[in-house]
Amino acid sequence: MSAKNLKISDDHAGRRLDNYLFYVYKSLPKSKIYNMIRKGEIRVNSGRIKPSQKLQLNDEIRIPPYLIDFDNNELEIKIPPSRITEYWKSVVFENSDYIVFNKDPELSVHSGSSNQFGLIDIARAAHENKDIDLCHRIDKSTSGCIVLSKNKRFLRIFHEQLKNQEITKKYQAILMGQFKGNRRIETKIDSSTKEFLHKVQEKSDGKDAISEFRLIESLGSFSHVEILIFTGRMHQIRVQSANLDLPIVNDKKYGDFSANKYIAKETGVNRLALHSSFIEFNDRDGVKVTYKAPLDDEFDILLHKLCSLTIQS
Repeated sequence: MSAKNLKISDDHAGRRLDNYLFYVYKSLPKSKIYNMIRKGEIRVNSGRIKPSQKLQLNDEIRIPPYLIDFDNNELEIKIPPSRITEYWKSVVFENSDYIVFNKDPELSVHSGSSNQFGLIDIARAAHENKDIDLCHRIDKSTSGCIVLSKNKRFLRIFHEQLKNQEITKKYQAILMGQFKGNRRIETKIDSSTKEFLHKVQEKSDGKDAISEFRLIESLGSFSHVEILIFTGRMHQIRVQSANLDLPIVNDKKYGDFSANKYIAKETGVNRLALHSSFIEFNDRDGVKVTYKAPLDDEFDILLHKLCSLTIQS
């Protein structure tokens, strides 16, 4: 059996390779798709390509022969009714073009080897619309604003704004240590290191990562800050905070592990203290729209209880 080629139409031009394949093979595990890309079983225009690469009109994707007869309904994802109910409670705004959602911490945007379903699966089930797509991503451990498209036209509009850095995103975080005033952080991050080290690193040959940190409130041994990001690199805020020696509270990847254990014991909260609180972009008519995602109860508990905690250095 020979390989099969998928040709990119105008509807899908500009999409990431991995997102396009998630759309085509909705029930195929995401880990399997990434594995095929990594091994070179999936190629674009006969060449190897990274999962994050943007597809162009008329690009041809080579699919391995064993996927030609793949039954896309064979592994249909079953979403518990309780997750659908919780989904509707977290919708910030919805119209015919997009949904703004306040994501819970520890909810992945995609399904994977460690979770049976993600936000995109829940959204498609809740709306009975398989064309819903993620406009952008936030980490599994990060809560807050995320935008989902309901049609390809809006998805292209949103991605064009991302490309031109026309979308404003603000986060709130609680840092370990005392941060003062405002500070602009310009570093370079190499996300390719994550595959081998399970975390990304700042490297001189990485991609630009630009953030502005502003103190909201001093919490004694901790600092409540707002971060405006100008780029959207993987784990950008988490890496930059850690490299300032001000790691985010309860960051299990880049943080202070012994301090996190103490904080969880004293507060009863072990969620990552990072929240996507604000997003602003232009809608399909060119009108600037702004949405805010309220902090959840656990983030508020951290804000109230950390004031009285002292971390020993």
